[in-house]
Amino acid sequence: MELGLYTFGDVGTDPVTGARVDPALRLSQLVEEIALADEVGLDVFGLGEHHRPDYAVSAPAVVLAAAAGRTRRIRLSSAVTVLSSDDPIRVFQQFATLDNLTNGRAEIIAGRGSFIESFPLFGHDLEDYEDLFEEKLQLLMALNEGEVIRWPGSTHTHAIPGRGVYPRPVQERLPIWRAVGGSPQSVARAGALGLPMALAIIGGEPARFAPLFDLYRKSAAQAGQEASALKTSLNVHGFVAETSQQAADIIYPAQAEVMNRIGRERGWGPTNRAQFDAARGPGGAQFVGSPAEMVDKILATHEIFGFDRLLIQMAIGVYDHAHLMKAIELFGTRVAPELRRATA
Repeated sequence: MELGLYTFGDVGTDPVTGARVDPALRLSQLVEEIALADEVGLDVFGLGEHHRPDYAVSAPAVVLAAAAGRTRRIRLSSAVTVLSSDDPIRVFQQFATLDNLTNGRAEIIAGRGSFIESFPLFGHDLEDYEDLFEEKLQLLMALNEGEVIRWPGSTHTHAIPGRGVYPRPVQERLPIWRAVGGSPQSVARAGALGLPMALAIIGGEPARFAPLFDLYRKSAAQAGQEASALKTSLNVHGFVAETSQQAADIIYPAQAEVMNRIGRERGWGPTNRAQFDAARGPGGAQFVGSPAEMVDKILATHEIFGFDRLLIQMAIGVYDHAHLMKAIELFGTRVAPELRRATA
């Protein structure tokens, strides 16, 4: 099992201390977090692309490149690249460049994204939401297959009459994951294309999503895809501290501020501590607790899904950076070794 972290680079005000974190500070902290994750032996670090004032990362490849020289082993990924509103050629070139800088450690997790700001920003119509992604994903996959691309063009991509795209990655092909939420259509499409799939679960009971993994594998088999290439990732919210109470007390105020702020935009009801604590239980979606609790919950979830990778979003909202660095240390030195021994 591969283990890692992902974040969007939240900026704003700490709801507990009132301290302000601006983009310059947050990006500097991010490089430190990625370096520590590498040092303690985690496998993956992902950065999500957003175009909002509450997140510092609009260009994941740039931030990952800044961390490249501070790391030696950890894989560096987007989480996600909003491919619908980007140029697949530039996305490929950026991550191929990162792959060269890291001697073969770059990855792309491509998705539609959870926000829509990039669509009007880059001149795209939301009515084309589905087609934009599917057509650009096909082009990105074609770019990954060889040096010279011959592309007939589509409604949302232009024709390419046999042109080279450079640099080529160090890896034979860049790993391109497809990010999905709860849509069975997206899950089936990932399987049919033979792409590794990253499923995000931020609420409800994770076990209810297990049939999506079955659908993914069934769709891949029906399309004749090689089973060995079908990796799966579960992407969740979580936090680890020395004790369960400490973990919950640190992360809840920051996470609640984020979820309530987004909830006001989307019409969700407000969250509260009782709901949060319930979700920390064995069947809930919050992976928050002591190292021992984290090990038990992850192993129980792995028993249900059989995933190859688990990515945890610990940096949710704004809180004391020292707490986050300690959490990364605990995850890498006390949680990860136990999980690897149990699943070897």
